[in-house]
Amino acid sequence: MTTSLPRVAVLASGRGSNLAALLAAREHGDLPVEFALVGSDKASAGALRLAEAAGIPTLALDPRSYPDRRSFDADLFDRIAASGADVLVLAGFMRIIDGDVLAPWAGRMINIHPSLLPKYRGLHTHRRALEAGDREHGASVHFVTAELDGGPVIAQARIAVEPDDDESQLAQRLLPLEHQLLPAVLTLLAQRRLQWSDRGILFDGEPLHAPLTIIAGQLQAVE
Repeated sequence: MTTSLPRVAVLASGRGSNLAALLAAREHGDLPVEFALVGSDKASAGALRLAEAAGIPTLALDPRSYPDRRSFDADLFDRIAASGADVLVLAGFMRIIDGDVLAPWAGRMINIHPSLLPKYRGLHTHRRALEAGDREHGASVHFVTAELDGGPVIAQARIAVEPDDDESQLAQRLLPLEHQLLPAVLTLLAQRRLQWSDRGILFDGEPLHAPLTIIAGQLQAVE
């Protein structure tokens, strides 16, 4: 008896480097999912070109053609649901989503954010970490809620801030860890080892008391 793989939709606004990492993990046999759809709010997004090259259905909707944000979000999420996706990944999708629209996806929708949440929600995270004099920076994957970058944090990757780092250098050094972190979390979701319940995040059936951390490419619980 065969079991169908979880179907994943991805939303991205930019070049799609995190999508590329997901596609690579799938190609290498490390990510047990099927990609149902890649969508964007920008027809020129590089993520759409990556999806097209991989034979994945794509969708580009222009927010300016809708009367308001909620109308755009509702149409976008109707189309995501129609794709048959089980899980939705925000991989550099640069829009705030209406809370009522995303509510049906609670526990099935994750986002990658370039900071050690709850620090530096929103934009310009690398700059803000440097301006604060932080010695450590990183990226987080969290479940999405109506609160901007405020959902429960699943896992994080950390790097030391070097004395000569500028915003660009810090971002470039963090990106390879982002590319490990997101596929690793999605793999656990696909394997049903991660769940969000009324007891909080469950990892292998037990409550997760601190975000998982990625070490040598593997997610591990912090003791």
